[in-house]
Amino acid sequence: QVQLVESGGGLVQAGGSLRVSCAASGRTFSSYTMGWFRQAPGKEREFVAAFTSSGYVYYADFVKGRFTISRDNAKNTMYLQMNSLKPEDTAVYYCAADRSWNYNKWATGGHGLDYWGNGTLVTVSS
Repeated sequence: QVQLVESGGGLVQAGGSLRVSCAASGRTFSSYTMGWFRQAPGKEREFVAAFTSSGYVYYADFVKGRFTISRDNAKNTMYLQMNSLKPEDTAVYYCAADRSWNYNKWATGGHGLDYWGNGTLVTVSS
């Protein structure tokens, strides 16, 4: 069983930066694909970024060049550094983990992924 706890959300002005974190329990963190999703009010959950256990990273087109995903396996923690934030980035950001990598699972809203956190709210003011 893996538990995921997000932190670091908050209010930031447009153009600003924020880093959210996801702390994971369990001794097999390094073997999981880890990633981020977000859900804005009234919208469906969408893929943001993923970091596979093999070291590959994937980003949604709308965050390329602005967001950076990273992970520290020694600390069982994953991060999402968000720069040049826009009001449309306002959402609850969720951490997810899966024992394997399946691009279609991640790219289509994350249905069926093994573990989820409860989310952290990021609000970007204009």
